[in-house]
Amino acid sequence: MALIVQKYGGTSVANPERIKNVARRVARFRAEGHQVVVVVSAMSGETNKLIALAKEMQATPDPRELDAVVCTGEQVTTGLLAMGLKAIGVDAKSYTGAQVKVLTDSTFTKARILSIDEANIRRDLDAGKVVIVAGFQGVDADGNITTLGRGGSDTSGVALAAALKADECQIYTDVDGVYTTDPRVVPEAKKLDTITFEEMLEMASLGSKVLQIRSVEFAGKYKVKLRVLSSFQDEGEGTLITVEEDKNMEQPIISGIAFNRDEAKLTMLGVPDTPGIAYQILGSIADANIDVDMIIQNVGHDGTTDFSFTVNRGDYAKAQGILETVKQKLGAREVTGDNKICKVSAVGVGMRSHPGVASKMFKALADEGINIQMISTSEIKISVVIDEKYLELAVRVLHRTFGLDQ
Repeated sequence: MALIVQKYGGTSVANPERIKNVARRVARFRAEGHQVVVVVSAMSGETNKLIALAKEMQATPDPRELDAVVCTGEQVTTGLLAMGLKAIGVDAKSYTGAQVKVLTDSTFTKARILSIDEANIRRDLDAGKVVIVAGFQGVDADGNITTLGRGGSDTSGVALAAALKADECQIYTDVDGVYTTDPRVVPEAKKLDTITFEEMLEMASLGSKVLQIRSVEFAGKYKVKLRVLSSFQDEGEGTLITVEEDKNMEQPIISGIAFNRDEAKLTMLGVPDTPGIAYQILGSIADANIDVDMIIQNVGHDGTTDFSFTVNRGDYAKAQGILETVKQKLGAREVTGDNKICKVSAVGVGMRSHPGVASKMFKALADEGINIQMISTSEIKISVVIDEKYLELAVRVLHRTFGLDQ
């Protein structure tokens, strides 16, 4: 008998019929003798509706009150799923994050989990109940309702699995696992049986939308066995995310090709080439709460240099405005920008022991006439910034170059 935490996303519980399907799936696990804790998201589209309602009342909703509104989406799903299980003879009990006591900090709309009191859940499991917990939410030390930010139900599921020392945390979604790249871009993409936490972390941070990055970090930190499965298929083992690669197997050099369209590049030309210049440029960007991704500073000539970096496309206009102000202070020549770029990345732990991955990647892109604007590397990934119009071509070419369609 295993203790399993299952998390179901918004599309899996989009309507009463799908919630009944989830109930039947949970009942099968229960019938096999497993203890099951279910974490659910709000029904598909519900959170957006609640945010829109809040914005009708207040143009920029008060964060505390916004959390009080949006957390109700998950609460509805927990109650409905508990009813669905009772209707087929399975004893179940629903909890909000506050009732479990998922304790978080007080950063409304993007709180972080501090601890979980699992005593009530254990008592119910021992009594033979299925426990259903509202994902995406918790409560701070003052009793205020908090939410964990977009995709936070994944983090709720992993955190509960860690607290309960569950045998496995299963994330049910609308895809049947983690693929070598997005099958909508490359139909030949293959589902991976296993992937390491390191690789999944890179894939999630580089644009793969299968799992929220915080949930992968959490699972890696607490060694939670994580499996991604489809809630629309009964067969299949999904993809298991493991702590380390299998030492006995010949590791593929590259596990996947990730990409992100939401990128924009900014460059300040003719910046004085003096110590502290990077801080003066990026300090103002950080103060505006804008995340910077890749950074390049060119070799100085005639006492000046050019400084480029990328930001999320949604922050492009704001960042450009800040740079215009900084330009005046520094006496730089010009600020230029491009919000029609994208980032394409090759990810794989096999890179550590295989030299020549970068040159193979660059040659494949060059053969297609794709110009590389920026490059960033880590021990297990190489990312390039290219013109957005070449995104799909680049992904297909790299997928083929590294044999991921085999």
